Amino acid sequence: MPPWKTAHRSLYYQGAPEPEDPVLIKGRVALLVIDMQNTYLERPDPAHLAGADRERYDAWTPFHSRMHDTVIPTIAHLLKTFREGGHDVIFARIACQLADGRDRSLSQKKPGWNNLLLPKDEHASQILPQIAPLPGEIVITKTTDSALTGTNLRLILSNISITHVICTGIFTDQCVASTVRSLADESFDVIVVEDGCAAGDHGLHLKELEIINMIYCNVMTAAELATYLP
Repeated sequence: MPPWKTAHRSLYYQGAPEPEDPVLIKGRVALLVIDMQNTYLERPDPAHLAGADRERYDAWTPFHSRMHDTVIPTIAHLLKTFREGGHDVIFARIACQLADGRDRSLSQKKPGWNNLLLPKDEHASQILPQIAPLPGEIVITKTTDSALTGTNLRLILSNISITHVICTGIFTDQCVASTVRSLADESFDVIVVEDGCAAGDHGLHLKELEIINMIYCNVMTAAELATYLP
């Protein structure tokens, strides 16, 4: 039995039958890269930080290490595989249309971490250059956590006959999970690539995968996914 069939199981699914192998058909599977933007990888010089600012910097260091060592290389590899295989690639990013952010959803106006002001043309809102979209690839701009809510992504997926969506990106416990739940509610089959996602805290990453696995999606590694790609 492949490891993904028993991993990341919550109490709800202990002892449940193993999930069926996904049937991925060329022309019906798409890779969705969520919120891999410059703003999340930029860091201040730690030499200029002290006190609470240095504590916050250090607290985020494991996230940045996972992003550079695991998540970005995994997504880059998946992009190469999907492009060479003739599969659709779609990006989603957080970006507001108005410079003052009045068009943002409430969840992106709340104080603290979720207060995201990312005007669409600014450097911070652009997708990381290491995994940038190629000309002609679809980029969804959203002011919501879910890439479906408030965008035309559902219509796009339906119009191009997609049945299976492979989700990667950040943050596992926020925009990725929100998107996965929305996709599942719209009756798309969803696979989340474990090594293609990250949360601010790795414990949150693992817990969210446990929460969404087997009801909203199947969770597997990029290597496991490769065995099912046509």
